[in-house]
Amino acid sequence: MICLIKGLLIGIIFGVPVGAVGAMCVSRSLNGGVKSGIVTGLGASAAELFYSIVGAFGITVVSGFLEQHSVIINILGGALVIAMGVMTFLKAPERQEDKNKAGYAGMFLSAIAVCITNPAAVITYLFAFSYFGINGTLSAANGTLLVTGIVAGTQIWWIILSFLSQLIKKKAGEKGFVIMNRLFGLIMTGFGAAVYIKVIKEMF
Repeated sequence: MICLIKGLLIGIIFGVPVGAVGAMCVSRSLNGGVKSGIVTGLGASAAELFYSIVGAFGITVVSGFLEQHSVIINILGGALVIAMGVMTFLKAPERQEDKNKAGYAGMFLSAIAVCITNPAAVITYLFAFSYFGINGTLSAANGTLLVTGIVAGTQIWWIILSFLSQLIKKKAGEKGFVIMNRLFGLIMTGFGAAVYIKVIKEMF
């Protein structure tokens, strides 16, 4: 039970939905409704599940691979985020949530792809585990409780963000809705560009 509580705390404290995936969640909530935002959050949580397992069970082979190939992973992830940002900026807002039902799988998988191609995420979780005194030698039961807590904690954020986005949409009206759609497209593109700037600095 202690591991479950620690997991919830890690998910809530370190799982704040910022960055490209956070912008993506807001944009999709605005365009497709709460379900679209939650599905995007579930995709991000699935990626965070992977990183949590790496940290909880001390899988150094995986963390070492991510660090060793961080440049290639960053390039792929940056390209994906920029492409999604441009598409979000150019896409006309959708008002009928039903139009997105066929695309839920795509939303889920794209969120995983954006989140999983961020090697810094595993470093963040490794730091979180160190802060809470988790050394990667947990039993299977405690490790499972910890990972469950982390995923639940992060998903709380995604649900809150999705509902808040819909509330903002209702308050902003049509004009504000279009502006926000363009704004989050620019934010996502900016995050993708920042990834490339970071890669260039590391190479030179």
